[in-house]
Amino acid sequence: MTWSLAQKQFDGYLRLEKSLSGHSVEAYGRDVSKLAQYLTLHRLPVTPEQITPTHLRDFLAWLGGLGLEATSQARTLSGIKAFYSFLIMEDLVTLDPTDTLEAPKIGRKLPDTLSYDEIVQLLSAVDLSTAEGTRNRAILEVLYSSGLRVSELTDLRLSNVYVDQGFVRVVGKGNKERLVPIGRDALKYLGFYLSGIRCHLDIKPGHEDTVFLNRRGAALSRVMIFSIIKALAAQAGIHKSISPHTFRHSFATHLIEGGADLRAVQEMLGHESITTTEIYTHLDRDYLRQVITAFHPRS
Repeated sequence: MTWSLAQKQFDGYLRLEKSLSGHSVEAYGRDVSKLAQYLTLHRLPVTPEQITPTHLRDFLAWLGGLGLEATSQARTLSGIKAFYSFLIMEDLVTLDPTDTLEAPKIGRKLPDTLSYDEIVQLLSAVDLSTAEGTRNRAILEVLYSSGLRVSELTDLRLSNVYVDQGFVRVVGKGNKERLVPIGRDALKYLGFYLSGIRCHLDIKPGHEDTVFLNRRGAALSRVMIFSIIKALAAQAGIHKSISPHTFRHSFATHLIEGGADLRAVQEMLGHESITTTEIYTHLDRDYLRQVITAFHPRS
């Protein structure tokens, strides 16, 4: 079995059976392609079923020699592990060479967040006298109110906004759906945008059910959302490096700090594993440690 044939079958499995996005499939493909590239460069004519743990350890050492950080090495190894899990499942190989391999040790980086005051400062920087400003305020309110990923925001549908119930239906990773509460302020500014701005746009065919549109009546891109937030942060005088995901992190952090149940936050964020959500408890502990250091008389 050649690498190209194995990778083609793996791609089909990820797209059709796992329902992963095109970006995710490409990322997994790059991981496998790196390994195939390494074998070619080092003149190692081995097929996927002939790979050994030694080959893979040498491959990781090679990546490190290229200057690839431990996080990137771990991500690549994760993709290769998924590749071999697929090959084992399909009986295309009999032994999994990744079984005994450990990913490079990496520190757990806590995500950047905004304080509530910084959130208010950023929201206040929006110019509500313009059509784009009204739309942008609604975007920021929804991001912070519901903790959506940027792709979930750009894909949000009018038919999935339940105003009376105060919920939005979100299609997340792997096409998994979840219901997420949306706050009163977010609904208020979303209403201003829908009734005062969006209804006057010349909407492009295929975008009739998309919530957030550009001035030409087409769906906003992820890049455009990034640009909007970067520009508003500069106007607000916020010098942190922020992105749409910063609102998601802030949403979760502020809930945990306020005493929200971890399982409820996991459900709202759409995390498959509770361990992913637990990072926000670390943020909360860091905050408490800072308070003790600043205010305890014997700290």
